[in-house]
Amino acid sequence: MSNFPKLGILGGGQLGKMLCQAASSWHLPVYVLDRDESFPAAPYATVFQRGDFRDYDDVMAFARGLDVVTIEIEHIDTRALHELEQAGVKVYPQPDKIDLIKDKGLQKQFYADHGIATTDFRLFADKEEVIQAVKEGDLHPPFVQKTRTGGYDGQGVSVIRYREEVPANLLEGPCLVETMADIDKELAVIVARSANGEVKVFNTVEMEFHPTANLVEFLICPAALDGDTDGRASKLAVEVVQKMEIVGLLAVELFLTKDGELLVNEVAPRPHNSGHHTIEACATSQYEQHLRAILGLPLGDPRLLRPAALINLLGAEGHTGPTRYQGWMDVLAIPEVYPHLYGKADTRPFRKMGHLTALGDTVAEARERAGRAKSLLQIVAAE
Repeated sequence: MSNFPKLGILGGGQLGKMLCQAASSWHLPVYVLDRDESFPAAPYATVFQRGDFRDYDDVMAFARGLDVVTIEIEHIDTRALHELEQAGVKVYPQPDKIDLIKDKGLQKQFYADHGIATTDFRLFADKEEVIQAVKEGDLHPPFVQKTRTGGYDGQGVSVIRYREEVPANLLEGPCLVETMADIDKELAVIVARSANGEVKVFNTVEMEFHPTANLVEFLICPAALDGDTDGRASKLAVEVVQKMEIVGLLAVELFLTKDGELLVNEVAPRPHNSGHHTIEACATSQYEQHLRAILGLPLGDPRLLRPAALINLLGAEGHTGPTRYQGWMDVLAIPEVYPHLYGKADTRPFRKMGHLTALGDTVAEARERAGRAKSLLQIVAAE
């Protein structure tokens, strides 16, 4: 439509694909930058441009003539985004917010500086400093080490439970070390904020992680929380968004401790794994809501219409190569089950290959359907 701005997305993965799908309902022109036409978003983009969103020149060339630029991954070189913003291009989330969030050290310091509850932490220049602190008795396991930059989908995190795991299990590079919270539940709240300050909050979700891959395996919405805790989770997530003054979506991951305290773990300034279920389960999906926020449109109704359970479809252990789906037809026979395949040509162990949302009259029914589908569907390498 001629009265819509030209939108550019940096990144052509599954999040870019689902943003393009949401935009197609409005016939909104979407331009996507990524390295290869085989990536998930390419068939859904109005224009797909080959290039590297980590490269200054590629981003500047891509954004020429665009009105709005957004991201599907925060681990990018933001120099070009700062220049584009200064030249009048609307860049959401704002480049300075991306700089803050993609460096976990800066992100944690932001929480400390603004009185936002989070785990205690310390910053280290490298793993040698961590080793020295342990040797001197200044740092004691258990603790969690995170690289300051580059961590994604469970990467860049090492849980150190015993002194004997130092130094073998430590990660290289600048890092932060957090105390281990006594976690009862891991939660996420997705909040949208528009440029004019309008805010809408999605229902709190509960995340269950794969025991070895550090990826969300099950996601349940609504989370099993009492009304007070649920309200506090939403309030804390909105506080983070308001203090950051970010435009677009912010996925706020929270720890609920066994003594009832809520702590911010980390945030993502984009559509998020914890919001995939909103496509079928909510009045407005997280993808449409992100578009509304960055395009200056009224935010949509985030209301949950049906209880939902979501599973990530991961590449099977021991399988690397061309993708093949086993049990696909059996899954399609289950009522209110909605598979989403990302179109990745090759699988490998624990690679995100898709997700599946199940709805039900109750959370228990939705979870049972999702669990049944999970037991039937396997993503393996073709022989």
